[in-house]
Amino acid sequence: MPAEEAPEADPAPVRPVLPGRPVAPRPVVRPLPEPEEAEGEPCPNCGTLNPPDRRFCRRCATPLNPAPARAALPWWRTIWPLRRRVRAGSGRFKRLLVILLVVAVLAVGVFFALPAGRGLFEDTKDKLGGAKPIRPTHATASAQVPGHPAANTLDGFNNRYWAAPSAGATITYTFAKPIRLVDVDITNGASATLKQYQAEGRALTIDLDTTSSNGATHHQELTLDDHPGDQPFPTGISDVTTVRLTLRAPVGLTKGHHLALAEVEFFRRG
Repeated sequence: MPAEEAPEADPAPVRPVLPGRPVAPRPVVRPLPEPEEAEGEPCPNCGTLNPPDRRFCRRCATPLNPAPARAALPWWRTIWPLRRRVRAGSGRFKRLLVILLVVAVLAVGVFFALPAGRGLFEDTKDKLGGAKPIRPTHATASAQVPGHPAANTLDGFNNRYWAAPSAGATITYTFAKPIRLVDVDITNGASATLKQYQAEGRALTIDLDTTSSNGATHHQELTLDDHPGDQPFPTGISDVTTVRLTLRAPVGLTKGHHLALAEVEFFRRG
């Protein structure tokens, strides 16, 4: 009979296993580098020798061959432009002195040119603002021929006139308040028509004298052409309260005739 096989033993039970721990790698011993031999000038900061072709120290990065300092600009090159960067010793004091001198010269120039500048400013305002007619409140004459009073020069008719017996007669116009007198239009003679114009004497030169509200006076000589019609004259005088016209240089003033002035119109700034 065959022999009987022994029964198999039960396998060992499976038990939990702890996770493995990493094993640190063993340090690798590296040989220390031998110090590099260098030739050249030592660093001015740390004394380390550097090769001749190096620009900065290999230890502290100090510049080995710094560029020489740029020469200072002459003072006259630092004046303009004003924003130019200047270096120490470039004449800052001289630059400031020159600028102050230029400013002082300009201030003196403006001071002396102020009347001319003010006149230019006022003339510009006259042109931009335009001119408006204004009527004086009174007209008085130093002499007049009966039937031809001074008021005729303000009535708007060029065939009615003020008649003066001789040269040197004056007519004065008064305004209600001070004005900026821009223009004066004068219609000379007895009428705007040629025949009646030549029938009486005419003044070919008229002195225009104005008085301002502060008492200042202004004189202007007006030269008229010997022909009928109005003739404009720019004035540009501020704060005018009165205007006086004096008849000069008569023509056609024969016996039995007189000097005639048909119309005078005034214009103020608009």
